Amino acid sequence: MQQEGVIEHIVGWLKDYARKAGMKGFVVGVSGGIDSALTSALCARTGLEVLCLEMPIHQSKNQVSRAANHIFWLKQRHPNVQSQWVELTPVFDSLLGVLPRVDDAEALNMSLANTRARLRMTCLYYFAALNRYLVAGTGNKVEDFGVGFYTKYGDGGVDLSPIADLLKTEVYELSRYLGIIPEILEAPPTDGLWGDNRTDEDQIGASYPELEWAMAMDEKGKKADDFTGREREVFEIYARLQPDETPADRLGRFERLAACNRDHGLSSAVRAELATISQHLKGFYAVRTERFFDGPRQNGEVGQVFSIDNEFNSELIFI
Repeated sequence: MQQEGVIEHIVGWLKDYARKAGMKGFVVGVSGGIDSALTSALCARTGLEVLCLEMPIHQSKNQVSRAANHIFWLKQRHPNVQSQWVELTPVFDSLLGVLPRVDDAEALNMSLANTRARLRMTCLYYFAALNRYLVAGTGNKVEDFGVGFYTKYGDGGVDLSPIADLLKTEVYELSRYLGIIPEILEAPPTDGLWGDNRTDEDQIGASYPELEWAMAMDEKGKKADDFTGREREVFEIYARLQPDETPADRLGRFERLAACNRDHGLSSAVRAELATISQHLKGFYAVRTERFFDGPRQNGEVGQVFSIDNEFNSELIFI
């Protein structure tokens, strides 16, 4: 990877995106993980206003301290970066206190995990609306386009997604290049939604390098029967979490959507962005899912276009 070239491309795209949307900058939820660290660092390099939000909900101390240390590091290097601490634990507890009792502990824990992500999304958009900021998503290519490891209308509810075309290993590569603090580089990836120390690998059943291998094999048309042992196990995990749709189906869905949206009085800026998406789609598509345990929950619902000025919602996620 040409690190500097990739960084310049993403930063330039972010600046152009904000300019077209008439927005002043970006708001990013900083969790203490590698993805939000890289996303906030890329946004900071635009020179536009950047607001980093810490939004703990019964968070472990090491996650909180990593987020705070990253923001301190970022603010030392970029005077355009500001930060805000929003303690969401009492909000979460108050909500839980008025909801009816649930006896199914597994279902309750899953619902509450996703509720944490949705509370944070609401907070991000509160500050975005106050300041004319875009909400910058922190999902990488493996999470967003590989296995759907995000919360619908939670961490998946964003305006644009700067690192959505980066594999997890590439996220680490760029983060090391930018000098992201060692404690974030060394921390096991976790979504931080459970109040314990479980990692992404604990939840998914495979590491990110393993999932990237499975993605590459899937793109080559391989099937589970082509592998044995751990490779077969990993490929089956990956395949189980894939939306059942071909690249041709994805492109056809987008073209129908674009034709429909052209009739809705969209601004010239949005129409221009649609044209750009059409040129660069490359078949990427993701059905919005809940954070999974028994496979993706595909409800027939689909996600938002990360549109440049939030004029419409539609069926595609673009990069």
